[in-house]
Amino acid sequence: MTTETIWRRSIAIAAVAAAAVVLSGCSILDQVTDEISDAVDPGAGTTQDIFTLVVGDCEVGHQDGGEVSSTKTIDCAEPHDAEVYAASYLDEGDFPGDSVIEEQATNDCYAGFSSFMGVEYEDSVYDFSWYYPTEGSWSEGDREILCLVYDPAGNEITGSLADSGL
Repeated sequence: MTTETIWRRSIAIAAVAAAAVVLSGCSILDQVTDEISDAVDPGAGTTQDIFTLVVGDCEVGHQDGGEVSSTKTIDCAEPHDAEVYAASYLDEGDFPGDSVIEEQATNDCYAGFSSFMGVEYEDSVYDFSWYYPTEGSWSEGDREILCLVYDPAGNEITGSLADSGL
C-alpha cells in the first residue's frame, strides 16, 4: 500500500465516522454534553433519565414543556426548582390522547397535593405540574404520571416540601 492509499483510506474512515455521529442525532451530543456538565459543575445536579424519577426526587432547571427525556436532579437539601410528590398510573389499552391524560394528571396531582404538602392546594403558595406519557413513550409501556410541586414565583426551594404546610 502506498502512503497515498493509506491517506485516502484514513480520510474515508474519518468521513464515515463523522457521518455516523451526525446521523445519530442529538442523543449522543446531549449525552456527552450532560456528562461534561455533570463533571464540571456537580452542584448543578445530575442528569437523570425521566423514566427513573421517583417520589421524593428534586429537580433543578426549568423544563420548557414539550417532550422531555432527561432532567437534572439534586439532593432536596440543596436549592432546587421542583419536587416529585406523587405518582399515578394510567390504564392499559390504546393511547387515550393528551387531553384525557392531562385531565387525569390534573385530578391525580390535585388529589395528592394536600396529603403531601400538609395544606390544601387553594391555601398553598405552591403550584403543581406533571410529566406524563407521550404517544411515543406509551408504545414503549409508559403509563406513569409524575406530579411535581414548584414555586410559581420562580423562587428556588431548599429542603423537601413534604408536610411543610406551605
